[in-house]
Amino acid sequence: MHSRIRTHAAATAAPIPTASVLTASVLTAGLSAVLLALSACRDQPRPPPEFDGAGAFGYIQTQVGFGPRIPGTEAHSRMGDWLDSLLRQRADTVIVQSWKHVTATGDTLPLRNFIARFNPSAEKRLLLLAHWDSRPVADSPRSQDSTKPVIGANDGGSGVALLLGVADVLKRTPPTAGVDLLFVDGEDYGHFTEAPADVLIGSRYYAANQPAGPKPLYAVLFDLVADKDLQLYQEGNSLIGAPEVVELVWATAKDLDYGGYFISSPRHTLIDDHLELQKAGIRAIDVVDFDYPAWHTPDDTIDKVSAASLQVVGDVAVALVRRE
Repeated sequence: MHSRIRTHAAATAAPIPTASVLTASVLTAGLSAVLLALSACRDQPRPPPEFDGAGAFGYIQTQVGFGPRIPGTEAHSRMGDWLDSLLRQRADTVIVQSWKHVTATGDTLPLRNFIARFNPSAEKRLLLLAHWDSRPVADSPRSQDSTKPVIGANDGGSGVALLLGVADVLKRTPPTAGVDLLFVDGEDYGHFTEAPADVLIGSRYYAANQPAGPKPLYAVLFDLVADKDLQLYQEGNSLIGAPEVVELVWATAKDLDYGGYFISSPRHTLIDDHLELQKAGIRAIDVVDFDYPAWHTPDDTIDKVSAASLQVVGDVAVALVRRE
């Protein structure tokens, strides 16, 4: 990896607090039963998918239409207002975390996290998350112009679209378990090595200001999940920090015949929002396609992503919710 890469540079896994061990044990104890149930269901006819990949793709189109969603810009503010409105039409409860972040260069960024809660009184809870901001500069080594901002059709746009598609599903058919959809801000603003406080801002804020009540059984971060050439390898820090959650997610994908997309081997070890949650004792993993040539370039545009890829990952996300 290049030393200048911020979000997805090679990383040492965050230590997992002792408080998370009980949750890990519960998940591990239940995983064998879950895998057996998945195996038993493979030969049964599947109902039509609840998730609408084409509808989710439309959410990417809307986001791209705002322009780059860089914190401190009008496009970012408008995008946040749109997201807030959509979530209030779908979720049982919406929590908005608003704060100001002062960067290493002295800029003040108005930031917002959105937490859309379904079945908020449930003790058993799952957390699905994505970042909703886009990067100010296209500084990938592949980029032809590092002065331009990133459009973020895939990096930022796809994770939000996927969570909104899940919100549509849960609005139609409420979940048995509690589900929180977390949209974090300020993930992609700064430089990971030179100004690490200016990245992963929203997930760090959430980790320090979690809603009252039980912690989620686990969390799944969705990042870069709509590449037309979808390849989701198991991420290294996820395997270190929450291996039982990785196994559960990839087994669920295999049961849906998506094993060709969810590849059961490690490939990249990344710094991403899941690490901030791991530090707070949440069993968090990263579902991410880092084999995406347009990452952090001006070419991260709508023509690089597809409804079909969103359908694959959305089906897995909904299956995780329904199994609880």
